[in-house]
Amino acid sequence: MREAAWMAGVAIGSWLAVSAAGGDQVNPESFFGMVGPLVAVCVSWLAVQRVHRVTPERVMAALIIGFAAKFVFFSAYVAVMLGVLSLRPVPFTTAFVSYFIALYAMQALFFRRLISSVN
Repeated sequence: MREAAWMAGVAIGSWLAVSAAGGDQVNPESFFGMVGPLVAVCVSWLAVQRVHRVTPERVMAALIIGFAAKFVFFSAYVAVMLGVLSLRPVPFTTAFVSYFIALYAMQALFFRRLISSVN
């Protein structure tokens, strides 16, 4: 749970900094570009952490199921953000890709620590 709080704190803190610097030029696109990846990494982290605590040998299966679920989620999320909400594509895509990469890098470090704690 602490790792999810770290990821949320870093994402929200950086979004606040970007919002303060860019104002209306980057909002609401930067907010929505942050929310999707943040929700995905927090949910997947909590799910994998729970699987690891109960049955560590099933972590890979959980990761594969999570990958498929995130594929569907991100496809729908981007379609809704750009199609239904009509967000500006460049600021949204910039924020989305930046948060996606940064948050998944954080999650990878947390996974590495989780897996190495068993050995």
